[in-house]
Amino acid sequence: MNEAIVPFNDLSRTPPELADEIADAVARVVASGWYVMGPEHDAFETELAAFVGSEHAVALGNGTDALELALAAVGVTAGDRVMTVANAGGYTSVAARLLGAEPVYADISADTLQLSVETVTAALDALPTAPRALVVTHLYGAMAPVAAVAEVARARGIVVIEDVAQALGARAGGRAAGTFADIATTSFYPTKNLGALGDGGAVFTSDAELAATVRSLRQYGWTSKYRIGLARGRNSRLDELQAAILRVKLPHLDAMNERRREVHARYEAASSDVLRVVNHGSESFIGHLAVAVAADRDTVRAAFDAAGVRTDVHYPIPDHRQDWPGPVSIELPATDAASTSVLSLPIFPELTDAEVDRVVAVMDAIAGRA
Repeated sequence: MNEAIVPFNDLSRTPPELADEIADAVARVVASGWYVMGPEHDAFETELAAFVGSEHAVALGNGTDALELALAAVGVTAGDRVMTVANAGGYTSVAARLLGAEPVYADISADTLQLSVETVTAALDALPTAPRALVVTHLYGAMAPVAAVAEVARARGIVVIEDVAQALGARAGGRAAGTFADIATTSFYPTKNLGALGDGGAVFTSDAELAATVRSLRQYGWTSKYRIGLARGRNSRLDELQAAILRVKLPHLDAMNERRREVHARYEAASSDVLRVVNHGSESFIGHLAVAVAADRDTVRAAFDAAGVRTDVHYPIPDHRQDWPGPVSIELPATDAASTSVLSLPIFPELTDAEVDRVVAVMDAIAGRA
C-alpha cells in the first residue's frame, strides 16, 4: 500500500504555535527552580476550577489517584460497596479495591453504552444494602444522564461521584460535566482531550470540606507539615512542568473539542446498520472517542486494517470478567454484548480532512455504499 497509515492517534502532531507555547512554559518552570506544587500548580487549579465552574479543583498525580482519593474523601472504606459500570476500563474498580471496597456493577443502555436511570435502579434494587457511593462515568466523551441518576442515588442516601476523564469540557444545559455530583474526578493522561506530557489528574468539588480532605490526602494525609492526621494519604502531586503545560493547553480545549465534533459528524453521517456510530454531536459530547458497534467486529476491523486505517477497542474485557481475584457472578447482558462489538475509530484534533475521508470511505464500503 502506497498511502500512509491513518493512525488511531498521533501525539506528535502538536501544532507548531502550541508547541512553542509549551516550550516557553517548560523553560519558565526550569528557570524558576520550583518544580512541585508551586505557582504554576496553584494557577492551574484556579483556572481549571473556573473552566469547570466548581469552587475547587485539586490537582493530583494521575486519574486513578483522583478516583481513589475522591472515594476516600466521601468516606468509602474497607467493606463498603461502590457502584459503577463494568465497561469503562476498570479504573473505578481498581480505585475502590485499593480502599478495600467492593465494586458492584450496573448494566448499561444498549443504545448509549452508558448508565441509565433504569439500569441503576435495577442494580440498586438487586443489592441487599445500598452502596456507599455511585461513580457515574461519562464514557467516550459523552455525558451520562448524571442529573437523573444522581437523583435516584441521593434518594437512597448514596454519595455521587462523576468521572469526567473522558468528558472534560462537555456540558448539559450549559452546566459542565463535573458539577452534578458531590465530587468529580478527571485524568490528564496524554491521550485525554486535555492531556499532559506525562501523567496527572484532578478532582473538582464545590464542597470546601471535601476539597480540604483531598488536599490533605494527596500529601500523606498531612493536617500540617509533617503531621499526619488522615488515613489513606499518599504522595500524589501534579508537578510544576505538567501544570504549566496544562495551563497552555486549557484555553484551547473548547476549540480542540469542537474539531473532534467535526470529525465525529463525518462518521455519524456514514453510520449504518453494519457499523452503528454510538454518539451524536451536541454540547454534551466532546468526541474523546469515536465508538461504533459492529456485530462482526473482527471482519470490520480487518477491512479498516486492509485500508491502512488503525482502530482500537474500548474496552474488550468488562470489569466483572477480569481475574481479580476471579470473575464476578453477575449478569450484565448489555455490557457483555458491547465488549464483543465496540470499535473505536481515529479521532483527534490534528487528524486531517483527507484522513477522515479515508475512514469514511471504509465505512461506506462496509455499508455497501461504495
